[in-house]
Amino acid sequence: MSQKKNKISLTTQFIVGMVLGIMAGLVLNYTGMNAPDSFLMGTLEIVGRMFLAMLKLLVVPLVLFSLLSGVLGIGNISTLGKVGSASFILYIFTTAIAIITAIGIALIVNPGAGIEPIAKEGTELHTKETPPISEVLINIIPSNIFEALSSDNMLQIIFFAIFFGIALLMVGNKIKPIAQGIELLNEAMMNMVNMVMAIGPYAVFALMTKAVATLGMGMLIELGGYVLVVILTLCVHLFVTLMILFRLLSGLSPMILLKKLRGVQIFAFSTSSSNATIPITLQTLTQKMGIDNSVASFTVPFGATINMDGTAIMQGVATVFVANLYGVELGLTGYLSVIVMAILASIGTAGVPGAGLVMLSMVFVQVGLPIEGIAIILGVDRLLDMLRTIVNVSGDVVVSVIVAKRQNKLHLATFNDPDAGVLRDDIRIDERVEQELAHTIHTLEQTH
Repeated sequence: MSQKKNKISLTTQFIVGMVLGIMAGLVLNYTGMNAPDSFLMGTLEIVGRMFLAMLKLLVVPLVLFSLLSGVLGIGNISTLGKVGSASFILYIFTTAIAIITAIGIALIVNPGAGIEPIAKEGTELHTKETPPISEVLINIIPSNIFEALSSDNMLQIIFFAIFFGIALLMVGNKIKPIAQGIELLNEAMMNMVNMVMAIGPYAVFALMTKAVATLGMGMLIELGGYVLVVILTLCVHLFVTLMILFRLLSGLSPMILLKKLRGVQIFAFSTSSSNATIPITLQTLTQKMGIDNSVASFTVPFGATINMDGTAIMQGVATVFVANLYGVELGLTGYLSVIVMAILASIGTAGVPGAGLVMLSMVFVQVGLPIEGIAIILGVDRLLDMLRTIVNVSGDVVVSVIVAKRQNKLHLATFNDPDAGVLRDDIRIDERVEQELAHTIHTLEQTH
């Protein structure tokens, strides 16, 4: 029994927990057994709030160590030459477009606005008074990092982590022991995330049961709207934004790119991991698209670290959705904070299941949304994560081709060849082998 249980993927467990929670919640809702002060509802709330408290516990250390690890992973400042700086700017630009598009579409469709706000009389929400934009920008810079850490001021923590990481890079090779120590701490945080996610299915059941029991079918309809808005925004970003950007900056055909991307996208969907997709992405770029390995070997791992367009889209839509559910008006500066955090956090967001949810809780803490809102989207997030990974990996490829083209590191004939990497690359002779063969033939001719 235990062996069979271990074979069930975490994604499947989350789905099962969500479905069972929906069914149980509907039963409680229709039978009237959903009184807030009942023992059953109280127990469900305890289980759910303990899980959310553990998520919140991870936010500050995960953000700090993952960002430091991401910046130090660059290696040294000189690495950010023409290829590095160009890819960095493009990755940050696409993430900015992704989060702005997500918030824009979500505000138009307004998922979560179709039911009575969850925050009713007697429910205290710790919302923040919206400051002016100038104050938001000034407050990004912390006057006391320890105060920022203790008060969960995420923008200030992100700024300090990036600033400190760049300063460490400037020290040179002497920081290797420090970098290794930070990487170990980051791995430890990833292990903690995995441990928390392991009990996630049970929390999903408890949280979904309570939410549906309280709000009924209206909650399910709004949740379906949230899923559709995320999928719509992912499609708009992939097929419109990225393809227009690709055409304008490279002058190449987006249709050829999409055809050659299919294998990478299928693999990304099945693994839900940008890091796991790196080998097949590199192979596709070098063999099917004709990119010089010197470019691809930098832009792909770099993109897997800092390019999180899909995650940014989820954060934007989820923020609007939960704000609507709880009747919270964020205003312009509230959404500006979300945009800035999504861009900065993308530099170090880890490519592991659950890290995106921890980062989302960071966003909620910053803008004053109740972290309990994560409970509502937790069950469907594993499915959406597969689609987000497709967008993330596709963005890596788009930026890699653009940078290679502008640096004259792209073989156009290979890119335009529909058979490149399929037939021709299977029989292609490596340059070194070709030189050795020519030398052998020359030697034989001399002996004869």
